[in-house]
Amino acid sequence: MANRFLVSADGIDEPAWMMNVEPFLQKVAAELEFDGQEASILFCGDKTIQELNKNYRNIDAATDVLSFENGESFVDEDGSRWTLAGDIAISVDTLKKNAEYFGIDENSELKRLLLHGLLHLNGYDHGEEHIQKGVEPECEMLKLQEKVLLKFKGEKII
Repeated sequence: MANRFLVSADGIDEPAWMMNVEPFLQKVAAELEFDGQEASILFCGDKTIQELNKNYRNIDAATDVLSFENGESFVDEDGSRWTLAGDIAISVDTLKKNAEYFGIDENSELKRLLLHGLLHLNGYDHGEEHIQKGVEPECEMLKLQEKVLLKFKGEKII
């Protein structure tokens, strides 16, 4: 079985590269051996993600990526069992700021945010640790994230 990734935009002009997100996530999910999952990915601006962050985390600030893990299962009309992994929201405004901070292109930062969100939907957590420029991660989630990103270094979304 495969996975389903539903990609949309809210409050921003839909970027042309959005059509490349689902195929990238299919490859990453296969690498991580995630199967039978359905997840939605929302691209938005800082205003929308700040509102989500405020409503769901009581943090009144924009952020780069939010993950809302679900974990419920359902059986579709074909009899296939699926897991509603959850929802990922990514601010394209903060994505651009992050890329500049890390000195990387937006494509690389987008892949990091997508993978980060997907890992959270699958129960991974990094506690208070975050990726920092020039600092090697210590927690297992962020180590795995960086390892998988290396495998997909040549993949182009943007």
